[in-house]
Amino acid sequence: MDSSTLLFDQLKAAEPFFLLAGPNVIESEDHILHMAKNIKAITSKLGLPLVFKSSFDKANRTSSKSFRGPGLEEGLKILERVKTTYDLPVVTDVHETIQCEAVGRIADIIQIPAFLCRQTDLLLAAAKTGKIINIKKGQFCAPSVMVNSAEKIRLAGNQNVMVCERGTMFGYNDLIVDPRNFEWMREADCPVVADITHSLQQPAGKKLEGGGVASGGLRELIPCIARTAVAVGVDGIFMEVHNDPLKAPVDGPTQWPLRHLEELLEELMAIAKVSKGKQPFQIDLTPFNS
Repeated sequence: MDSSTLLFDQLKAAEPFFLLAGPNVIESEDHILHMAKNIKAITSKLGLPLVFKSSFDKANRTSSKSFRGPGLEEGLKILERVKTTYDLPVVTDVHETIQCEAVGRIADIIQIPAFLCRQTDLLLAAAKTGKIINIKKGQFCAPSVMVNSAEKIRLAGNQNVMVCERGTMFGYNDLIVDPRNFEWMREADCPVVADITHSLQQPAGKKLEGGGVASGGLRELIPCIARTAVAVGVDGIFMEVHNDPLKAPVDGPTQWPLRHLEELLEELMAIAKVSKGKQPFQIDLTPFNS
């Protein structure tokens, strides 16, 4: 069995869920190694399977002036250092077909951004690497769209695919999470992941001094969405974590503080263990006479 299929099977079997977590973007090698060390220590203590997450390039920033990251070559070197130093699988995102081959040599999971979840050429290029593919549901998409996106991966010869809910546009500067999507996305016949941090974004909802806008967020509601997701019975949790969120160069308002990570995960594990959310409720519609 190849390494990607082995990891995929381990994640599918994870109880009560697996975790994709890390800072939004690679700020420096020292910072990434610091975050990987601390997050691994927490998840190892709790017994949660961890895939470390960070991006080498944030290509869809609200402003052209926003920090994007170190770029492909340097970013992949840093993610490879995480793998070798802490023996962790890693996940990162791609935005162009030309990136997939290089990313596939390092990443264990290739993530397709929500805005690009229907881009056939990108999905096929990612699938052909043989790595696990995590497809984020577009903020503009119905959950049924993910059935087709996942099928594109499989038709390219790659069965290792998962789909991720990250909220739906509600007006111009807000997102909502419809818990029904966690159920309906199971129709893609693959693991369902809940992105509990990006789903609290307020896209282009924060005005900047001197003009322009940036994405805001509702960090205080991250536990609310997380509790809902694990109660429904998702297979995985995706979350961005930072040791100093107020100084994070990207998506600071929706990164969860590292100091509270263990506390939140302990609560989520407790909820997930008592929930029967992963089991379909057997509804009996025959007449009931008490």
